[in-house]
Formats: sequence, C-alpha cells, structure tokens
Amino acid sequence: MAARFKMKRKGVGQMLRMPGMRAEMLRRAEVIKSVAVAISPVYEKGSTAGQYKASWETASTARGGRNRDRAVAYVRNTSYYARWVEYGTEKVPAHHVLLRAAQVGGANG
Repeated sequence: MAARFKMKRKGVGQMLRMPGMRAEMLRRAEVIKSVAVAISPVYEKGSTAGQYKASWETASTARGGRNRDRAVAYVRNTSYYARWVEYGTEKVPAHHVLLRAAQVGGANG
C-alpha cells in the first residue's frame, strides 16, 4: 500500500518562516556577498576609492516574499553608484557584479 500525504498550508507556512530556514537563507546570502566582494572592481581615483567593495551587506527577515510569508535574505550594495557599476552607463561598461556573484554563489551554496 502506498504512503499517503496530505499537505497543510499552515504547516508549510510555518516551515518557510522557521529560524532554521531564515539562517539558511542568510548563509546563502553571505556566500553570495563574499563572492561579490572578491570580484568587485576598485576605483583608485578620488574619495570613493574602495567604497563600492566595502559597501556590500546582507540582511534577512522571516516576513519576506510577495505575500510576506517566508524567510528571505537580501544582498545589496549601499554605495550611491552601485547601479551604474552593475548595469553600466554610456561611457562605462556593465560589470554585473551581483549577477555574477549570485550565479557563482548560488551554485556553491
């Protein structure tokens, strides 16, 4: 006789918010952050030398996602010019640091 399973939405929701799930999401975000720091370009000119590389941070919450019903973690760069490094401008090519870090870190996570 085959085993039977009945999923309960409330139980799945509790599992997605549990501290262990949040810790795992934060661990994966830290892996991505470490790759991003390693591959970040460092501009040697002016007062912002090394600011981009030093501005990576992670955060997590148990109430994330579209419906605020699951543990999530975020990786972001707080420097004001991070979007231009990631996506490029007319004069500067895109570096896609976060994209590449997520691809590498996600595979190693």
